Order: sequence, then structure tokens, then C-alpha cells
Amino acid sequence: MNSLRWIIWVLGAVAAISLALLVVIGLTGDFRTLVTLVFWVSFIALVIALYVNFRNAPGSETVEVEGPPFARFLFSNRSAGWVWLPIRILVGYSFFIAGWDKFTGTGWVDGGSSLLKYWQGAVAIPATGHAAITYDWYRDFLNLLINNNAQGWFALLITFGEMAVGIGLIFGILTGLAAFFGALMNVSYLLAGSTSSNPVLFTFAIGIMLAWRVAGYYGADRYLLPMLGTPWRVGSLFHRGDTPSAPSAPAAAPPA
Repeated sequence: MNSLRWIIWVLGAVAAISLALLVVIGLTGDFRTLVTLVFWVSFIALVIALYVNFRNAPGSETVEVEGPPFARFLFSNRSAGWVWLPIRILVGYSFFIAGWDKFTGTGWVDGGSSLLKYWQGAVAIPATGHAAITYDWYRDFLNLLINNNAQGWFALLITFGEMAVGIGLIFGILTGLAAFFGALMNVSYLLAGSTSSNPVLFTFAIGIMLAWRVAGYYGADRYLLPMLGTPWRVGSLFHRGDTPSAPSAPAAAPPA
């Protein structure tokens, strides 16, 4: 057994033990925050180690169970782009309007006072009832931002991030990345105890991420993806004579 496999076993054990401490014992306070950090670091490192060690293992790319035809159509067929188009526009419009309201309103791009008020309300622990934030590590994260007066630049990041996600989804520009960052913001709001439309938008964003090859086909991605390619395959824009070129249209799978 090579050294990397030993690392995988150790990381797996650390992640399992830390998760058990969090779920079974129910730790509290700073120790819970520390164990939570240990869990996520070990878990992410475990995923990376598994990928490095087994990505090229014999038979590792063999699909033992074929997916349902409808799923193959929805996530791989260019005609399914018509299904994702209205969903894209709905989610993109919601993000763009949210960012635009912050941009044209007060308390966001002019210092972040509204964001600071939101953070302070989220981290508050009432004498009775339930706190808005369930996870102590996220409360600690927001308190860290509050204590370092990060509301000014963070409000700008949220405002322009929401508008950028909206534009990307509406016009199909790097649709998968736009949906990922949109889902990340939805999760952040949910962790802070804000429900609103976030569960619906998050669900749609996950679907768009899974369908990234075809979700933006009826948009700019129809031309951008073949030109830019992906991190694992170069596109025509960066193609040189000694480098295998990417397929002319990775998002244009033939109809099933």
C-alpha cells in the first residue's frame, strides 16, 4: 500500500471521528468550532487525495449502472436547453433585481450599514426561542467579519456578485459558474437564517449546475464553451497545432 493510501486512511479516520463528535456527542463552544474546522479540512483533503490516487485507476471510469434516459436528456441533450432557458431567466432575473436594488438603494454600496445590521441580527442569540443561525462555526465566521468591519467591501462583493450572476444566467454566459456562485450565495443566506426565496433559487441553481453543458446552449455558451474549453480540455481559442483541439460544440450533444 503506497503512502498516499495511508494518507487517505488517516484522513478518512479523522473526518469520521470528528463527524461523530459533532453529531453523537453534541459539542458546544469553541471546541465545537475547532472540531468542525478539522472535519471540513480533513474531508476536503480526503476528496482531493481520492481523486489524485484513483482517477486513473483501471476501470475507474466504467459506468456500472446506466442513468435513466430522461436524466441523460435533461443534462446532456442540447434540446433540453429549451427546458433550462426559462429557469435560467427566472433565477437570473431574481439575482439581478436583488443586486440592482442594493446598488440603487442605501446601506450597501455606500458603506454596508444594511449588511452590518443584517449580520448583527443573524448572530444574536435570543433569551428564549431559537437563534437564527444553527451552526456555531457560521456565527463565528460572521462575528469575525463584524469585528473586522468587513461590511464595506463585503456589501460591494454581494451587490455586484448578485448582478453578475444574474447577467450570466440571463444571457447564458458561463452558466455553470454563474449558477455555482448563485447557489453559494443562497446557502450563505440560508445559513444566516434567511429563508425567503433562497430554497427555490438554490434548487434551480443546482439543476443548472448539473446541466451546465446544455443549460446555456441557447445563449452565449453556445459559442463560448467551444472557444474557451474547460480546465481539462483546451478550447479552440487556445488551440495550437501541437495540442488536441476540443470538440467543436461540447454543449451540442445529438438528440437522444
